Amino acid sequence: MTITPDYTIGTQFKPRGKQYICTIVDIWKTYDSRGSLQKTAYIATHQFLGQTVTGEYNRTNVARSEEHTSELQSH
Repeated sequence: MTITPDYTIGTQFKPRGKQYICTIVDIWKTYDSRGSLQKTAYIATHQFLGQTVTGEYNRTNVARSEEHTSELQSH
């Protein structure tokens, strides 16, 4: 069974209340013993003082930031 992710690697978003832009670099999926998808985590990076910072975001966090992403693309 193949489940396509809601967001793909390379998607950029601005987390709510933050000033930086994150880029999704990996997608982690967790399954239970029956093979049912339990959790999808999006691993994203951003730059801070010349360093790459990596964080884990769930689908809701990325979805809430979509309105900001469209604003970023228009500038």
